[in-house]
Amino acid sequence: MTFKIPPGATAAGMALLLCLRSGAALAQTPSLVELAQKEQERRKTLKGTAAKVYSDKDLPKSGTPAVASSAPDTTPTVVPDEKPAEAKSGDQKDETWWRTRITQAREAQRRAEMFAEALQSRINGLTTDVVNRDDPYQRARLADDRQKALAELQRVTGEIEQSKKDIVDIEEEARKAGVPPGWLR
Repeated sequence: MTFKIPPGATAAGMALLLCLRSGAALAQTPSLVELAQKEQERRKTLKGTAAKVYSDKDLPKSGTPAVASSAPDTTPTVVPDEKPAEAKSGDQKDETWWRTRITQAREAQRRAEMFAEALQSRINGLTTDVVNRDDPYQRARLADDRQKALAELQRVTGEIEQSKKDIVDIEEEARKAGVPPGWLR
């Protein structure tokens, strides 16, 4: 006696075999309830160890909150203007004091000029991006970033002018005090 297997029976048999096999695999994986119980037990064992929890109160206070931006931050760190230390003996200002003072003023001017150049490059790039965008939302956002960069450039330009004025004032003060010109070079 020979048995003839219908052609659809092999496909159905294979599907049945795969379902049984995957069902067995699912039966072996832990359920969500079991995983939650294990996690609860793990946390109970950790309660004995002292763990430091940090909150906002533990962080140092800052003057301004950080603003998230997709563009890299190009603002330099602003160091408060440091006046050179007064000479130890009253009004006596020596060569070191004058050199330090003029060097700090020139360095502030140099930093501001470099920042202005970087801002101008950013403005040029943003202008190009605004023109080349098709999406009105992206174009408006880029135009807003460009306006902010222009305002910052205007502020830095004023800073450059103030630095130049400070240098002229230092040179004039030194001339009136009879300081040799070599001390300010």
